Amino acid sequence: MTAASRTSIVRVPKAGEMIAADLRRQIVLGELAKDDVLPSETALMERYGVSRPTLREAFRILESEQLINIRRGARGGARVLVPDSRVAARYAGLLLQYRKASIADVYEARSLLETAAVRTLAAKRTATDLQVLTELVEKGETLIGNAVGYAEHDADFHELLVKLSGNDTLDVLAGMLFHLIDAHHRAYAATQDDVPAFASAKVVQRAHVKLLDLIQARDADGATEFWRKHLKQVSNYMTRGEVPELVDILS
Repeated sequence: MTAASRTSIVRVPKAGEMIAADLRRQIVLGELAKDDVLPSETALMERYGVSRPTLREAFRILESEQLINIRRGARGGARVLVPDSRVAARYAGLLLQYRKASIADVYEARSLLETAAVRTLAAKRTATDLQVLTELVEKGETLIGNAVGYAEHDADFHELLVKLSGNDTLDVLAGMLFHLIDAHHRAYAATQDDVPAFASAKVVQRAHVKLLDLIQARDADGATEFWRKHLKQVSNYMTRGEVPELVDILS
């Protein structure tokens, strides 16, 4: 068969898909901001020259991507949401469940991404980075003894390390894992009392202080190795005994 005789079938996007793509582009570019209400269905039908069913198909696409929220009633309409790593985490979680990945696998992936961020941060940290980290570490001291409060603080600390690395792609990927791990933490915490949580908070706080010292000294190798060991200890602690599967913590 010659190239001339071959027939290529090109799929033409449906009108609803094209409208969804245009509105999605406006959201991503910030032309439509969070909590903005889209124009009425009548106005959008006139703008795009389509029927109501076609417009609602576009709305269903965007709603499934959690880029808009449809409210019914007299004061209803389509309200803009912003892309959220929690949405990506949900889909990633479904894929990991399908592939029978363990929660230990998620912790290992988190360690690989987070230690890379720590190395970058320690090598390039600025005075502003140190100030933000120092303030968060000092806040942690005030939360020891508050199991729920310190758990939230610890999650904030991990997220800040990645964010300060300055790599947006790394931040998004790590954010998906953080949401999965946070779900596991909540499932784990429900089976524990405050005594081990209080003790572990003091251990974690000491690790935060030590890492801050290494970052301040620009010791990239030392910070990376120390944090790798710390994350390994956390993983061992959180995955011992009866461990909930991803399908259980995300259901």
